[in-house]
Amino acid sequence: DIQDEPAMRKIFETHKPDLICHLAAQAGVRYATQDPFAYGQSNLMGTLTLLELAREFQVKGIVMASSSSVYGDAVHYPVKEADVADQPISLYAATKRACELMAYSYHHLYNLPITCLRFFTVYGPWGRPDMAFFSFTKAAFEGTPIDVYGQGEMSRDFTYIDDIVDGIVMALEKQLPWAVVNLGRGKPELLMDMIADIERTTGRTIEKRFLPMQPGDVKQTWADVSLAKELLGWEPQTNLEEGIHSFVDWYKGYYGT
Repeated sequence: DIQDEPAMRKIFETHKPDLICHLAAQAGVRYATQDPFAYGQSNLMGTLTLLELAREFQVKGIVMASSSSVYGDAVHYPVKEADVADQPISLYAATKRACELMAYSYHHLYNLPITCLRFFTVYGPWGRPDMAFFSFTKAAFEGTPIDVYGQGEMSRDFTYIDDIVDGIVMALEKQLPWAVVNLGRGKPELLMDMIADIERTTGRTIEKRFLPMQPGDVKQTWADVSLAKELLGWEPQTNLEEGIHSFVDWYKGYYGT
């Protein structure tokens, strides 16, 4: 638990890390309406604990996970890192933006090199079970219905996990003094097209229950990834069809479907 300062201090004292890859968080837009304090404790206090220990133990650099959610309902697409991100429409997004701001203060005050990576709808093997890719694939094989929010009219910039990992490693290697960088596929895909791809790959038809937008959800995400290429030399390699095939293959192998 990253907000457990005594336990975290023991880790720092034992391992004396040079670099930190900070991916720990309470994730998920919708759960924040049920347990908001989990987000304040994990995302805010946890990140603050980590930043303070990094300062004290003179860590050489941090790469930390942020989120496309910080952009809220953007006015212009694709979204760029220089766009204003001060109107989050979910508590989760607000905490992730607050983490970026805390990180900048530690960079400014203590010259701590930090890169904040804004992830766009990450999917792939070992993904979170509450995410659409996982739950829709599970429903396809089990023959259960799925809830499709926004009447199926939403689109997302789906980004395969291998591309995200490559971006994280590149950011750790670069150790930029300060940066906020989008990591996304750079191409929005309709939710219904994603579901159709899962149906084709699994060979199953999924029963769909169309529902209104959920509080905190945005209708679209779409990343401008030119800065990632400029600063990190990073470009996404996996398109949606390839990513779905890889995920479904993993799912079938892991669950014996």
